[in-house]
Amino acid sequence: QVQLVESGGALVQPGGSLRLSCTASGRSLENYAIAWFRQAPGKEREGVSCISSSDDSDYYRNSLKGRFTISRDDAKKTVYLQMNSLKPEDTGVYYCAAAHGLVDFFCSLVRPSDFGSWGQGTQVTVSA
Repeated sequence: QVQLVESGGALVQPGGSLRLSCTASGRSLENYAIAWFRQAPGKEREGVSCISSSDDSDYYRNSLKGRFTISRDDAKKTVYLQMNSLKPEDTGVYYCAAAHGLVDFFCSLVRPSDFGSWGQGTQVTVSA
């Protein structure tokens, strides 16, 4: 198992930027695909982005591509989500999750059921 902790959530104005961090304790993340999910009040959890364990391929929800960027630094056991040009509809609790040895195809689907280790979430609020 791997333990994950998210940080970086905040209240920001529309058009602003945030960088979320997901840091693992214990084992290295080198063999894990890492994904970001989000959940708005009253809505189902949805996939945001995933970065693979094999070749660092990155995948995004189509509506977010161009505004969000995922990256990883295995030496720091950390995955980042850079969020730019934020909109009110981006508001929600953001979670990171890890899957051991997940193949790229399934990483691209960003399905909650494929991920076994989850962080506690960090709140992102976009409001004027």
